Amino acid sequence: MTPVWTQIVALANLLPADDEQNELDSYMYQTVGHQIDISYAKCMGIPLFRKRIQGSSRHQSLSYIMTPGDEVEDMFILLSKVKKRIPSVSAVSSGAIASDYQRLRVESVCSRLGLFSLAYLWKQDQLFLLQQMISSGIVAIIVKLHRLGWTLQNTWGKK
Repeated sequence: MTPVWTQIVALANLLPADDEQNELDSYMYQTVGHQIDISYAKCMGIPLFRKRIQGSSRHQSLSYIMTPGDEVEDMFILLSKVKKRIPSVSAVSSGAIASDYQRLRVESVCSRLGLFSLAYLWKQDQLFLLQQMISSGIVAIIVKLHRLGWTLQNTWGKK
């Protein structure tokens, strides 16, 4: 049985290598809006660990094998730093909902570091999740769309 964690002790963020770039063309990471993470950490009163993404999507098959120069190794380096600075860290929570590609890579890194991978949103109905966000009072503005069948002109910048 996996224990339930209730305390967030740090935030970790991977951001583009270039300050001028807001969003990477990445198989693994969505970096749009990464500038706000500093404010999240301040509001929560916890440390923020950051690392610039140096790698690229070198190993693109579904199951991940440690590959030097792959962008997943940037996550490994970042989480290694978090674990070194805060040895009590025992788990990583990610927002993976439907991407096996992303989930398996987070799990690979966590396994290598002896951490649990928590994906509370995994395989949840996306319409249900959206309705939950709306009913909880979250005000969100669409800044990126990556879904087949949706068009930006109908949703871009709308709340």
